[in-house]
Amino acid sequence: MPVADEWKRVSSRYVVVEIVGTVIFGLVLCAGATALWLLAEVSWAPIVLALIVVVTLVVVLFEPRRVRSIGYQLRQDDLLFRRGIMFQRFVSVPYGRMQLIDVTRGPVARWLGLADLKFVTAAASSGVLVPGLAFDDAEALRDRLIELAESRRAGL
Repeated sequence: MPVADEWKRVSSRYVVVEIVGTVIFGLVLCAGATALWLLAEVSWAPIVLALIVVVTLVVVLFEPRRVRSIGYQLRQDDLLFRRGIMFQRFVSVPYGRMQLIDVTRGPVARWLGLADLKFVTAAASSGVLVPGLAFDDAEALRDRLIELAESRRAGL
């Protein structure tokens, strides 16, 4: 268990997952803009296509920094999660309020040996997803959080 005030970061391999997702989304949007341009002969479609390419490239360039901004901290009574570059978001999830802790893996994350850890509480707005953890670390953290949640709910 990390010492207080020690931020744990997600795996650096998670950058690949984010870049692949961004590129695939950009390609789908490019295909739609190209179809508008070639099939529907929409005159402004090439401008949209160029804009999609530029935005996708900018997002891909910022992905490594965005992934480095994701972190979590196990504290005495809660898990603190942070993310964001310009607009940082901090979420504190008390151990006693955790109702479900789930490990999920997409195809690219599975190929890279990564997993996402999702916490669900009674309040819908406090659900947290910690992406890009090594699979073994995600399972160990899940087990530790379940143990902490059960002890807090039991009042130990």
